[in-house]
Amino acid sequence: MEPVALPLGPPREERADAARNRAHLLDVAREMAAELGACNVTMDGLAERAGLGKGTVFRRFRTRAGIFVALFDEEEKRFQHRVMTGPPPLGPGAPAVERLVAYGRARLEFLVGHSALARASLDPARPIPLADSPSLFHVQMLLAEACPDDARGGILALQLVAALEGPILLYLQTPDDTPDPTRLVRTLSAGWQVLAERVTAAAAAPPARRRPCRPPPPASA
Repeated sequence: MEPVALPLGPPREERADAARNRAHLLDVAREMAAELGACNVTMDGLAERAGLGKGTVFRRFRTRAGIFVALFDEEEKRFQHRVMTGPPPLGPGAPAVERLVAYGRARLEFLVGHSALARASLDPARPIPLADSPSLFHVQMLLAEACPDDARGGILALQLVAALEGPILLYLQTPDDTPDPTRLVRTLSAGWQVLAERVTAAAAAPPARRRPCRPPPPASA
């Protein structure tokens, strides 16, 4: 019996077709979101406008939220590129606290500007993976530089990221009641700066300068 050659993967042409189909679907989905609003983009509608079968859309994205996960991921990569290679204080080269403040401000502007896309990418049947947030590693890195003792366990970074991202996507904006984005970013950025500076200042202060909790006065006889 002659040996049977086992296929190691799809042919090159199929992979190229798959990549083109995915890029085409994302382009069409982006157009539909801009034209109709993200809440009105459906998998059936995307397949029809893209001129592809429904099965192709389902194989690429699995769920409606998966379409927006892919779209949001592209925007996320552009934002992270700015963080990693852009000029200071958002990019490398500035003190840790300045970078932390700048990151929060830029992140808030990014999330408010892409709130509809980010909200549509959330799957209501699954918990929000805060621990997988791209902000977590960066905030933890900056905290480790600014206040290494307090940042060692990673809980402080997790709490700061929760304060930074969660309310923007879930509570402060709704599809039916959208505040002025410029004013919202300005207000949230000011709050983030106060939070970041006070947390790092308190953590970096020498122990003698930290205010201990005073015990209550003894009860009178």
